[in-house]
Amino acid sequence: MRRKLVVANRKMNGSVPGNKEFLEGLIKGTRDCHNADYIVCVPHPYLYQAQAMLADTEIAWGGQNMSRHDAGPYTGSVSPGMLVEFGCKYVIIGHSERRNRGQDSDNSVGERFQAATKAGLTPIFCMGETLEEYEKGLTDLVTIRQLNAVIQQVGIKNLAKCILAYEPVWAIGTGKAATPDHAQSILHFLRGYVILKDVEVGENIRILYGGSMNASNAAQLMSMPDIDGGLIGGASLVTEEFVRICRAANELGSA
Repeated sequence: MRRKLVVANRKMNGSVPGNKEFLEGLIKGTRDCHNADYIVCVPHPYLYQAQAMLADTEIAWGGQNMSRHDAGPYTGSVSPGMLVEFGCKYVIIGHSERRNRGQDSDNSVGERFQAATKAGLTPIFCMGETLEEYEKGLTDLVTIRQLNAVIQQVGIKNLAKCILAYEPVWAIGTGKAATPDHAQSILHFLRGYVILKDVEVGENIRILYGGSMNASNAAQLMSMPDIDGGLIGGASLVTEEFVRICRAANELGSA
């Protein structure tokens, strides 16, 4: 059985005192929640704080992006090795907010994926369609194109080293989440596609849903058979709400 997983993507938010309050609340709120996994992805300047506060807990931490390069003249970039030095085990790759600003393409995301796994990091690989693509019925084509860009670079076996996250762009930060049935249908399609290429990888890879998941809809979404957890944006900025999502995952994991 695949364990449920909840990931906080706190994006460009936080402060030293605010992070402290959030992490203390999360540690306390999930202290008895051992049936699911939890990851917090913070802005790079706060990785030192996440490492210091989470090192002796069951909560992992990770970066929100990273360079394809190990080192060099790339002002403002952060290398995979730098994340590893701060104890990161995970990194978000290919988030739509980076794709849409032109900072990432299908090809560069594949290169980041390869660099992450080479460094021992687990990529949280994001896929998803825009509202225009959704309305044109292109969801399947867009997500498979994005997924294939990685498979072509690293091979299907190496896909097992990642976590997949389906995030419809039209649902991110809008409060308009995909219905559980719609999210399940897309994740079932994605899992089936991977199974066609490798049964073991497809059946065991964890696939998350992201896009306006909150404390009110988390349990219903995560109860779907192919939804293994959530990549949480806005709701991760409210400690009590994010803890409720984590506890919902824990309850489903113990069922």
